[in-house]
Amino acid sequence: MLYIIMEIKEVIPIVVFDDQCYSCVKFAKFVDFITRNKITMVGHYSDFGIKIRNEILDESALDMFWFIDKTRAYGGRAALFPLIKSIFTKKTKKSSTMKIDEKCNQDCKTVKAVFLRSSSLLTNSKTIIIDDEDHK
Repeated sequence: MLYIIMEIKEVIPIVVFDDQCYSCVKFAKFVDFITRNKITMVGHYSDFGIKIRNEILDESALDMFWFIDKTRAYGGRAALFPLIKSIFTKKTKKSSTMKIDEKCNQDCKTVKAVFLRSSSLLTNSKTIIIDDEDHK
């Protein structure tokens, strides 16, 4: 776990999103544009996203998008305020933004799918403390 925490700390802040969902990819592209590449974008199903899910997040990881900073991983509704705050307060250099691929394998462009994904943003919320105190 120490390795992944060190790897994450090198590229924070991070947004982890569902890269197999049309709406989520559009959201990630919007965040990437609005932040001018200052937040690292990671797909849930990318190699780095799988590492983050396995080492930091829990079984609810795929239920929502995540915003990760130095001390916490915020999921869903809990991630909105830290993400917005980061957009307006971070004056960091450009991060190593990963390419945002669209891999929609489902019928995710329908009105119903967009509604379900949007409503899940409001109903799901979680905060996970990234504890690396043992490793200092």
